[in-house]
Amino acid sequence: MIRAYDGVTENTARAHARYRDLITELFLKADIVIDGTRPFDIRVTNSSFYGRVLRDGALGIGEAYMDGWWECDSIEEMTSRFIQADLQKESFKNFKLLLYAIRVRLSNRGGRSKIFEVGQRHYDLGNELFRLMLDKRMIYSCGDWKAATNLDEAQENKLDLICKRIGLKSGMRLLDIGCGWGGLARFAAENYGAEVVGITVSKEQLKYASQLCSDLPVELRLQDYRDLQGKFDRIISIEMIEAVGHKYYRRFMKTVDRCLKPGGYFLLQAIVGNEHVSPSEAPWLNKYIFPNGESPSLAQITKSVEKLFIVEAFYKFERDYEKTLNAWYQNFLEGWPEIQDAYDERFFRMWKFYLLISRGIFLSRKAQVWQIVFSKNKMGSSLQNV
Repeated sequence: MIRAYDGVTENTARAHARYRDLITELFLKADIVIDGTRPFDIRVTNSSFYGRVLRDGALGIGEAYMDGWWECDSIEEMTSRFIQADLQKESFKNFKLLLYAIRVRLSNRGGRSKIFEVGQRHYDLGNELFRLMLDKRMIYSCGDWKAATNLDEAQENKLDLICKRIGLKSGMRLLDIGCGWGGLARFAAENYGAEVVGITVSKEQLKYASQLCSDLPVELRLQDYRDLQGKFDRIISIEMIEAVGHKYYRRFMKTVDRCLKPGGYFLLQAIVGNEHVSPSEAPWLNKYIFPNGESPSLAQITKSVEKLFIVEAFYKFERDYEKTLNAWYQNFLEGWPEIQDAYDERFFRMWKFYLLISRGIFLSRKAQVWQIVFSKNKMGSSLQNV
């Protein structure tokens, strides 16, 4: 006979204990102690946590946090320790997660049928959410904090550097691939006298950006980059290539090449992994935050531009994304009471987890942010280093 106590069968209790021992041993490889006292230790509040993590790996950890099954005072440091200990490899000993990884590799991520999905599921979550979280220009990418004391300054410094690094001048035609809420387009038109065309895959972004830029020579479109036509003096793409998909990097660069005038310059800002990061390696982020997203390696980027462009300059952001993400997190916490009626507690925990583990990824140095300037000027660059 199976005895029961406090609503839990003896067999279930033994299973939970066995699962706890296995997870405890696994987490110790990253020096994470279950129910420990350090900020990066995990406090488990539901014993089903252990079986869920054994079954679903990194995805299960994130979903269990959304459901309130565990807490941690420093999720960013916890994430950094997991990454540095390479615990993701342990997940692929799990047959279910191995099948997920295979499905990811076989799927057509970045294809036309997928390209608008990230807009619908992420950027269309609500302009008010992003307005509260981001800076006054609603720039959703890494800022430049070298001479900044706050988020607004960091983003404005970044926008100015971009325009300087491509030698943007009055009267030039600028293409912004992945224009977001129009902050960069407005800045370039207002401060540099550029005529700007911007494209996005988000209806909400387009609606907001169209109103923001209505008094300037800015044209904004809901458009797949593959459908771009026309010629431009300068082209920029800021942290958009992460949604392109590795199968399409060359296609993306050929589109830029087709649209860039001879002698023109293209600036790419990208979150770059030390190696290619497949969506299967970040299953929680891929399922809940950035569907079909993957970060390229530097090797993949440079390979994709062979015989198309000359690499003129590399610029690396140092600890800037950690600071940017921290500012977004603080803004989100402070602004949450204004929007909480439009969401629920599970969304709140999901968004917190997203911002904190993202900061942990950069703390671990698994990813960095680079700006790369390319040219079609085969006679050599006339740009000054900025």
